[in-house]
Amino acid sequence: MEFLDRAFGLINDLTWGAALIPFLVVLGCFFTIASGFAQFRYFKRMFRVLSKDGSSADPNKISAREALFVSVGGRVGGGNIAGVAVAITAGGPGAVFWMWAIALVGMCSAMIESILAQVYKETMPGGDFRGGPARAIVHGLGHKYRWLAVIYCICLIGSFSIGFNAFQGNTVAGAAADSLGVPRIATGLVLAAITGFVIFGGIHRIAKAADVIIPVMAIGYIAMALLVIVLNFTSLPAVLVDIFANAFGFREAVSGGMGAAIAQGLRRGLFSNEAGLGSAPNVAATAYVHHPVSQGITQSFSVFIDTILICSCTAFVILLGDVYTPGAADIDGVALTQQSLVSHVGSWAQYYLTAAIFLFSFSSIMYNYYLGENALSFMTDEPMARNILRIAIIGIVLLGAVAPGATAVFAFSDPMMGILAIVNLLALAMLFPIAARVLDDFTRQVRAGVDRPVFCADDFPDLQLDRTSWPEKRPAE
Repeated sequence: MEFLDRAFGLINDLTWGAALIPFLVVLGCFFTIASGFAQFRYFKRMFRVLSKDGSSADPNKISAREALFVSVGGRVGGGNIAGVAVAITAGGPGAVFWMWAIALVGMCSAMIESILAQVYKETMPGGDFRGGPARAIVHGLGHKYRWLAVIYCICLIGSFSIGFNAFQGNTVAGAAADSLGVPRIATGLVLAAITGFVIFGGIHRIAKAADVIIPVMAIGYIAMALLVIVLNFTSLPAVLVDIFANAFGFREAVSGGMGAAIAQGLRRGLFSNEAGLGSAPNVAATAYVHHPVSQGITQSFSVFIDTILICSCTAFVILLGDVYTPGAADIDGVALTQQSLVSHVGSWAQYYLTAAIFLFSFSSIMYNYYLGENALSFMTDEPMARNILRIAIIGIVLLGAVAPGATAVFAFSDPMMGILAIVNLLALAMLFPIAARVLDDFTRQVRAGVDRPVFCADDFPDLQLDRTSWPEKRPAE
């Protein structure tokens, strides 16, 4: 056991500790510049997904909006409540600025990886789409790289479906026990039962559940933050000045100064929005859209919602209150966010936050399960394997809820996610020219006045595409 701990610790140091964050930042900046700042050029189009344009005309298909909400549900989780608090505690208010900065860059990484997932998606016998980095690696780089795709799939299942689902169950049960006095086993049984009902319904039931849960979750949390901002409106300018002053070293809130702010902001921002980590493209590929770039833009919007909106809400709740003391490390994580919210609006807020944590965590469990199912489908088409995974997920959620030490799963899930991200980033770097061609095709149609560009597979005869996934012909321009 000690050997495994050392091995996973070494992998974690070699990925997250040394190489991964610089790799994510540099590659994100490269994508942004090489794409002509696509995430900003198409920013206004992101909001289309919230209108009727985001709905699929075919009720049997996953719509762009449903895919958006599933991915938002996965991205938005404990990192938005506890992670932001940790970033501020360890890096000072300036960490919030660098969290924003990496999100703006990460929006382009999310766009590129989702474009590739859509390009190389496959149509399953039931008519659903499946795709993601594993299929992009095989069809984009060739079958000789299948071993790389298999490593990706194993790490995806281990980190998200197993490790992080145990953590989500533990988070919900802990919050319910602390604020409501509900026994962990009771919370675990309820959460496991709801999880089983949703995941045995497949991606369609997950998408329908997300279409209801995510808007309620996001709007409710944002509304609470706006209430806090309104109640403390006169203090807002000073907080904004403090964020920027700390970000650039004009004021030192914690030891390490500007360096700590940058490190914490980048790390927590990337953990929260997952841009470039290779997880969200698995969901992005399920959507029925007319052009891969359309879903790329939608997934870019998902990063914006996660970090610029939700994480900012938590940051303002903390920084506008009097619980947080710069340089003090005695309160952090969920406790800091919870106590800050209580100081603003009263003790009832702790129950509100418990409900928010439940919705955040449950949406993440649905998302984490689907990532595992999609990875498993790449390695085997045996239906029994999928059912075993579903039963295992239900058991993992229950086990995580009743085990106070479930957070120890990060000792092995973080290193696996590090390997996952490295594999994904290497594939993105090699496949970027293809994504750039597809993006140029979309841009050319937009400039020609086409309101809804269409992807025509015949225009890319050199790519190994599933023609049944892209049967449409380009309309006359």
